[in-house]
Amino acid sequence: MPEHVAPRAAGATKAPLGLLGGDLTPLQVMRALDATPRGLTDEEAALRLTAHGPNTLPVHRAASWAFRLGHSLRDPFTVVLLVLGLVSAAVASWATAAVILVLVVVSCVLRALGEDRADRSMARLRRLVTSTASVQRRPADGGAPRVREVPVDDLVPGDVIRLGPGDLVPADVRLLRSYGLALDQSAMTGESAPVVKEAAEIPEPVGEGDFSERHLCFHGSSVASGSGTAVVIATGPHTRFAAAHAWSGPRPSTAFDRSVKGVSWALIRFMLITPPLVLMANAALRGRGLEMLPFAVAVAVGLTPEMLPVIVTTCLARGAALLARAHDVIVRRLPALHDLGAVDVLCLDKTGTLTEDRPRVADAVDATGRPAPDVLRWAALNAWWTLQLAELPAPDALDEALLAAADLDEAMAYDPVAALSFDAGRRLSTAVVRTPGALGSHTLVVKGEAQTVLERCVLADDERAALLTEADRRAGAGVRLLAVATGERPARTRDYTPADERGLDFRGFVTFTDTLVPSAGPALARLVEHGVAVKVLTGDHPATVARVCQDLGLPPGDVVGAERMDSLTDAQLAALAESTTVFARCTPEHKARIALALRSGGHTTGYLGDGVNDLPALRAADVGICPAGGVDVAREAADVVLADKDLTAIGHAVTAGRHSSGNISTYLRITLSSNLGNVIAMLVAGLLLPFLPMLPAQVLLQNLCFDTAQLAFAHDRPSPDVLGRPAALDPRALLRFVTGFGVLGALADLATFGALALTAGAASDQGAFHSGWFTENLLTQALVMLLLRTGLSPAPRPLRAAAALLALIGVLAPLTPVGDPFGLAALPLPYYGALAAILALYAGALKALTRHTRR
Repeated sequence: MPEHVAPRAAGATKAPLGLLGGDLTPLQVMRALDATPRGLTDEEAALRLTAHGPNTLPVHRAASWAFRLGHSLRDPFTVVLLVLGLVSAAVASWATAAVILVLVVVSCVLRALGEDRADRSMARLRRLVTSTASVQRRPADGGAPRVREVPVDDLVPGDVIRLGPGDLVPADVRLLRSYGLALDQSAMTGESAPVVKEAAEIPEPVGEGDFSERHLCFHGSSVASGSGTAVVIATGPHTRFAAAHAWSGPRPSTAFDRSVKGVSWALIRFMLITPPLVLMANAALRGRGLEMLPFAVAVAVGLTPEMLPVIVTTCLARGAALLARAHDVIVRRLPALHDLGAVDVLCLDKTGTLTEDRPRVADAVDATGRPAPDVLRWAALNAWWTLQLAELPAPDALDEALLAAADLDEAMAYDPVAALSFDAGRRLSTAVVRTPGALGSHTLVVKGEAQTVLERCVLADDERAALLTEADRRAGAGVRLLAVATGERPARTRDYTPADERGLDFRGFVTFTDTLVPSAGPALARLVEHGVAVKVLTGDHPATVARVCQDLGLPPGDVVGAERMDSLTDAQLAALAESTTVFARCTPEHKARIALALRSGGHTTGYLGDGVNDLPALRAADVGICPAGGVDVAREAADVVLADKDLTAIGHAVTAGRHSSGNISTYLRITLSSNLGNVIAMLVAGLLLPFLPMLPAQVLLQNLCFDTAQLAFAHDRPSPDVLGRPAALDPRALLRFVTGFGVLGALADLATFGALALTAGAASDQGAFHSGWFTENLLTQALVMLLLRTGLSPAPRPLRAAAALLALIGVLAPLTPVGDPFGLAALPLPYYGALAAILALYAGALKALTRHTRR
């Protein structure tokens, strides 16, 4: 017997809380817990709460601000900037180092603010889903026990609790009494069908798996029907699913991590190569030595997208804030918004996502398979009078569907006599009624499992076999099925017993299907239309989930079951997952394996789950998604939390992720191509001119103006083709784009050098050269901001305003006293005429090359 707690303290139990198996009777369990069926006293409960702690699952504590800021510094782009800042400080470029330090701080603070906002939203959600339990306790003076509502967090081992329909099971409990009790354990197992639970003197485990014991109810499940009284045997971290599904080990890198790493290393290689090339070329051709080091560092800084951490954080934080306001979607980890945009495979469960947690009547047929309204009427009559006479607190899901589909006035026309409610041993229920106009006789109306009912009917062996075959065929088509039979008996006064459920006349079958979530079909179609493949991972029967997928317009193909998955290696499973839509009978481990297999195949994988059985897969996916109504540990493990379990909200979240990622990608393409063009031009000019082509302070001012203006990209509107496909930061594609447009920018710069030499004598006048190139740089950068963006036209107002302001600074800085500290001066008018011509040709070339690259 596993032991979950330390030795007994004052008021604690006399035995460990691992009383989940074995052959102990309820009395022995009570003794081991030092409890009684009358409940604990308030004093005992208080002592045990101190000894064992609150009944809460382990959750991640909110990170401190220091931790958040430190974690933000691990971003590769931020590391690159810090290295450049240190190098700038080492060569006494204090202004450059200071600006870089400010950018790093701003980026880290913005990211920490976004994550702190998400944590506060999660805390509000946790307060909204707090609940209570019905506990039987006694006053400290040993008075009569009373049932009262107490917060679930205050439950302790030994508490006696009451369970009723709709209740969440607040801890691991051992049943003392039960009446028609059935639990929904889908949060643990993924199986949507209710599981029968019953009190037993000597427990006999039924079935296989960690949650199969009928005498135990587990934290995280809910009461589907019936009622019961139970004693708490384990709380909080000592419960079965907390122990079974605690996550350990580092989380795999996500799509965002991989994209950032790829782009970062490409930039780092460029920056490591550039300064040595500048120094060696100038030393060889111009005889310049270490005095060129500040310029070489400025060139490296000029290549770096200094604002990238700020841009990334701003775009993601803005997207996350809009999602929270418009669609009640909380992004707990800002990079997860990029991962959402990159998702090309979404894995999800069936129950609660594609189907509601309630069945509906599909049809009622007689023994020949023809429609038979009388069969539905008899089944509803059984459900109504069983509910009334057995005093059940609420109907189970199938009875509720029967009552909703039938005319209850017909059922109430019969006079009730007795009822034998459903139990796990008989697998059927019986209502005994007095038929109107039939004096001296009673009618037994029986419904239940097909084989059980048919065994009690008067049928020839071949008839019974044929009906069983028909029942199996219908069940194989993905429906649930009940058999209905009746029997006439002489009226009597003595009680009816299960022995009377014999010699029945078979009436027919009633079939049930899952009620589809109305929004699921359109949401699935929209996801597929936007390049997101949907995989259904469920613990349900293969036929059931295949039927649901067909009804939703999602072709299920060949359904893969647990046995086949167990026989495959990880590589084989990855290959199979490419073409498989539905995986059935999945355990938590299967779900995690599939998520990892899809990732190993190059997919960016999202996983939507709300139960403990989803926890490993939530952590294994690139981005884990959980509704607010999910269990605590699932919400804590998720990267994104939805207000409702709605695929439509996921569609909005994916679009928001692509929106943010598209703007980040636009910034990268534009700033890197512009910076590369400038670097190429600086290298050429540095070798041709007797002076530095641009002073380090001028490089810093130019980059600061350009990068600040590009903050407006957070407000850009990407085009439909960007939003219609998974986002991706492909370093190779980015390098090709940057190289092509960078060379074009360098040609415009070189043409400007020629214009400066002809109109301003800049070949020998360092001030004129610096001023002319500074103006041309900012004007061309304003052009690329408007012409190289992939967003909808016209550009949004913040972007147009930023480009206009950048151009204005480029023109006015050399003409006003603002430019004096940076060595900028006014230029002759002929230069501005030549510059206008160069800019017109550059704009035309940009448009032509853009059209070519988009084909």
